[in-house]
Amino acid sequence: MAAMAAPEGSLRRRKAGGSGPGPGSPPAPGRDDAGCSTRLRTGTFWLTRIVLLRALAFVYSVAFLVALQQNKQLIGDQGLLPCRAYLKSVQQYFRGRGAWDAWSYAPTIIWLLDWSNMDFNLDLLALLGLGISSFVLITGCANMILMAALWGLYLSLVNVGQVWYSFGWESQLLETGFLGIFLCPWWTLSRLPRHTPTPWTVLWAFRWLIFRIMLGAGLIKIRGDQCWRDLTCLDFHYETQPVPSPLAYFLHRSPWWVHRFEALSNHFLELLVPFFLFLGRRMCILHGVLQILFQVVLILSGNLSFLNWLTIVPSLSCFDDASLGFLFPSGPAGLKDRALKLQDEEAQGAQSRPRHVGCAVRRVVNLSLGILLAWLSVPVVLNLLSAKQVMNTTFGSLRIVNSYGAFGSITKERTEVILQGTTSPNASAPDAVWEDYEFKCKPGDPWRRPCLITPYHYRLDWLMWFAAFQTYEHNEWILQLAGKLLVNDAQALSLLASNPFEGRPPPRWIRAEHWRYKFSLPGGKHAAEGKWWVRRRLGPYFPAVRLEDLEGYFRE
Repeated sequence: MAAMAAPEGSLRRRKAGGSGPGPGSPPAPGRDDAGCSTRLRTGTFWLTRIVLLRALAFVYSVAFLVALQQNKQLIGDQGLLPCRAYLKSVQQYFRGRGAWDAWSYAPTIIWLLDWSNMDFNLDLLALLGLGISSFVLITGCANMILMAALWGLYLSLVNVGQVWYSFGWESQLLETGFLGIFLCPWWTLSRLPRHTPTPWTVLWAFRWLIFRIMLGAGLIKIRGDQCWRDLTCLDFHYETQPVPSPLAYFLHRSPWWVHRFEALSNHFLELLVPFFLFLGRRMCILHGVLQILFQVVLILSGNLSFLNWLTIVPSLSCFDDASLGFLFPSGPAGLKDRALKLQDEEAQGAQSRPRHVGCAVRRVVNLSLGILLAWLSVPVVLNLLSAKQVMNTTFGSLRIVNSYGAFGSITKERTEVILQGTTSPNASAPDAVWEDYEFKCKPGDPWRRPCLITPYHYRLDWLMWFAAFQTYEHNEWILQLAGKLLVNDAQALSLLASNPFEGRPPPRWIRAEHWRYKFSLPGGKHAAEGKWWVRRRLGPYFPAVRLEDLEGYFRE
């Protein structure tokens, strides 16, 4: 990989007090004769590390908040897919082969905890992660211990999360978080740790990550769906994406040539721009700017969880102190001025060189990290080069290096599963009144405006989008949900936006209906009625069931 351009500040001669430096003098620091800060030099990354850590901590905090608010309902003691049952099945599968096989298959701290109250365990991990990530976000500093704790805590949740944690951004957060461990000093809690400059190995590891993310996404599109080659995918994407945003409603009705430009721009940003990383400092910065702007557009146009926010994180490694200085206030005691002093000392050769074993060990650790990432990248690169490329694949239970990709194929029609209940004793009676359950964000009520909740993530809403492409036999958790709705289970109902039977006896029957949804036409008849969606019933998704029917089904 080509390194960024050499630091200009260490080569440029500056005037101080009206005279140049004497023969043999070190380069003058970037300060005027009044001692005030001037421009930061290029090629150092003291401030970059602060921005990277805060951005990563922000995503971690959102992920742990989602876990705290939803894990009990999804994988808790009374969850839709209890993690205790999952871990017992892992134990059963590896019985006779030793505990280490089960550990290596699903590495999680929960193996060490008491399983009698799994809700407490899940909340404990989420609260610890939320607390540590909030500390890093607020202070802008961390050490390897804190960052390793964040990584281990989230890995523990992902590896028991089953289908609810099967999304590509879970592995992406773990890979990004693993690199974040090596950004920091061993023990010190300082935003500008004097003896621990930001390692080049880690910076290039972040760049290698964003390179693979973008190139993988671009290649899977070109290989995966003819509409990406025809530049027509954006004719459908805004309407059929998992959880559309309000802006998607209007973007969907853009002229055809706008959609063609969007698709072509997508190819440019994902297939060509990643190579800017290797073309020197200015092109590297341009790459960072373009990718961040691209992610902002995606954030506004859809609710893709914290995926796009997370993708911004490795892009920040493209910027050095000189390019990020505007984010920090100037002042004699400010971070910008302190970073400039560190630059001055380094330029003058005054910054202390390794004086203890820890510095030498760190160099060995960084070298070992580079070798490890190179080795683990081999199957990822082979996957990128393969005509049968797969997206969002992990190559180990620790998820240190993974393959990525998004929207390799685009659905042309939007279908939704709508859950309904009735108190009628006879589900097939013509006078049976069926009432809809409303989810928090996924389309349901045609009059409800699409939501904007990114970077927050409603895991059940996303799984309902996938379930609409399959049958209920492929998604047995949806029958678990139906059973809980039949008893007005408060925990399960907290995952929904509304319960039509609130304050009333629970329904006697639950059914799921399959509907086709389309955006209403702005200015058209349906939009004039206040509808955001127009829907048409396709048929039953699963037939009406009673509680006793589900008891027999699960017993069988």
